[in-house]
Amino acid sequence: MIRGTVLATTQSVCPECLRRITAWRVQRGANTYLVKICKEHGTFETVVWRGEPAHASWVRPKTPSSPVRPYTGVEKGCPFDCGLCLDHRQQTCTALLEVTQRCNLACDFCFASTNSDFADPDLATIGGWYRSVLRTGVTANVQLSGGEPTVRDDLPAIVALGRELGFGFIQVNTNGLRFAHDSDYVAALKAAGLSSVFLQFDGTDDAIYRALRGRGLLAEKEAAIVACAKHNLGVILVPTLVPGVNVHAIGDIVRFALAHTPVVRGVHFQPVSYFGRYPAAPADASRITLPEVIRALEEQTEGLVRVEHFIPPGCENALCSFHGNFVQLEDGRLHAWTQHQPRACCCKPKPAAEGAAEARSFVAHQWRASESAFESKGPSLGGWDVLLERAKTHVFCISGMAFQDAWTLDLERLRDCCIHTVAPDGRLVPFCAYNLTARDGKTLYRKVTAER
Repeated sequence: MIRGTVLATTQSVCPECLRRITAWRVQRGANTYLVKICKEHGTFETVVWRGEPAHASWVRPKTPSSPVRPYTGVEKGCPFDCGLCLDHRQQTCTALLEVTQRCNLACDFCFASTNSDFADPDLATIGGWYRSVLRTGVTANVQLSGGEPTVRDDLPAIVALGRELGFGFIQVNTNGLRFAHDSDYVAALKAAGLSSVFLQFDGTDDAIYRALRGRGLLAEKEAAIVACAKHNLGVILVPTLVPGVNVHAIGDIVRFALAHTPVVRGVHFQPVSYFGRYPAAPADASRITLPEVIRALEEQTEGLVRVEHFIPPGCENALCSFHGNFVQLEDGRLHAWTQHQPRACCCKPKPAAEGAAEARSFVAHQWRASESAFESKGPSLGGWDVLLERAKTHVFCISGMAFQDAWTLDLERLRDCCIHTVAPDGRLVPFCAYNLTARDGKTLYRKVTAER
């Protein structure tokens, strides 16, 4: 007997054995839970949405768009045929290449399975991965990740190779430590064609970094941003939000970002998800959901941004993310370009391919530094002209993405995923499937043992 109102029936996996099982989205009061039952391991339920904006106002219909050139057939069914298969409902927006398994930190919370015993892939292998993405028929944005990609001295050559092959937007996902201490390395990456920096940034207090990353890092984060500004590289701050550690710092992070525009182009919040080994299911109190982040943004910025400024995505599944687009005015206020309109019965589904194309274009334009942002400006024009002029240099985005783990995985959401990891054999695997682990650390797609 399922307690609450069943909103929809979907499928998920058992966190114990990763077997595909039936699941239900269930509403209880203002909260939505994913409830599922494994015949062998019992019932699991996890909160996936808390409060306003209401779950019902956020969901959006979307016309699916299958991969142009799928690499795998449909045999076992989702999530076991990833590659992508014809049952996938979205094309690639961002292709993620893991260029190393090594890292110079040992964080408690990490998607990757860092392992210094694994040799880095050579340039020929990485070139093959780039070509695998091109063979999909979509020129995706690229994110170079790991491990920590900046432990590779030849990262500029990897960037240059991608640009030579035709990728117009290449971003590095980094903790920023090497950027803080090696300005020549940052210059080499810029010269090679790096477009943007996805900078791990969990707060403005070293106590937060000690809790999440093992030591104080704030000064090095600030130095990394200075280095990026020197070489005109746009930065997106990327906080992992963990209840009891840094949720209280959401407003401070936004204020820090705004104080460092135009080099900082926005903030991309990532509520913690649980990968690796967990003796017991993570408690609901250890999770923060997207609507809670949205409300905290309004409360902790004292209304600088408001709940209604944030909207569902046009690319991935509506329940996966939010974003708000702004222009920072000279007096510090934010002018919102986005406004949430609750779903109406007459709304027309957006084709998935159109949403992916728009997302690729937005990221490529907004997340890189504007060349004019670092030039001296002429006299103020006043009124609407000022807003348009500021929009050339001081656009600012705030977004969030809820990655799925074995307890929250909803296969309808997974099939709508537009962020795809390039596996060692060249297949493209949806990010949450690639990183999925059972409670004991067993994986579906990673070839290394997952550690928390």
